Amino acid sequence: MSPMTATPLPPVPLKRHRNLAQGVVAHLSDSIRAGSLKPGDKLPTESEIMRQLGVSRTVVREAISHLQASSLVETRHGIGTFVLEPAPAPMGLDPATVVTMRDVLALLELRISLETEAAGLAANRRSEEQLAQLRSALDSFHECARAGRETVGPDMQFHLLLAQASGNRYFHDILGHLGTNIIPRARLNSARLAHDDPAHYPERVIHEHEDIYNAIARRDPDSARAAMRTHLSNSRERLRRAQEDAETREK
Repeated sequence: MSPMTATPLPPVPLKRHRNLAQGVVAHLSDSIRAGSLKPGDKLPTESEIMRQLGVSRTVVREAISHLQASSLVETRHGIGTFVLEPAPAPMGLDPATVVTMRDVLALLELRISLETEAAGLAANRRSEEQLAQLRSALDSFHECARAGRETVGPDMQFHLLLAQASGNRYFHDILGHLGTNIIPRARLNSARLAHDDPAHYPERVIHEHEDIYNAIARRDPDSARAAMRTHLSNSRERLRRAQEDAETREK
């Protein structure tokens, strides 16, 4: 099939997913990994995906944003969205194995060590252009969070841009390979992570990101490391509490 011809999507029962965008992401990701969608294949247009999968334009755009952040597809302006060649798994890390809350918790522990140092390096090495990109991603995150919209895409973008600003491509490669699995909200309902304080949950996360950004902006590596460690440790604690709640309900 010509790369300029869109590849039809197999049907999928998306209603089994609580979040339709996550359902589209899971379906397309599975299709890419299974070879139904091959590198170079062109995805159908937004309108065609809406028709084939029975979802809204907002759902399609959110799903494509997730796939772009995971480096599974790229959108070429005026041409379309294409499947990318999958990157080799760094050190055998396979995103497909991140399926349970315990897996996400373990991944957060890995991120604490990786991203804490990446934040410190970014504070020393970032360019003004990279700082502006971080600001833009953070503003997008704020807008989505305060409007009650999905925040996984801009959250993922912020962390990937920070890893890129570290000047060490391996930080970016590992996070990019793991994709949206690095964001607990991509796997779990935000309300469960918010525990008993849902009204203030988005603002807390916003402030945590702002602390990281501000330390990088003023080129303060120690504060950047501390802010990143605090943010990810808080995420780990929220996830741990959500896990305990889930286990209690199952008893």
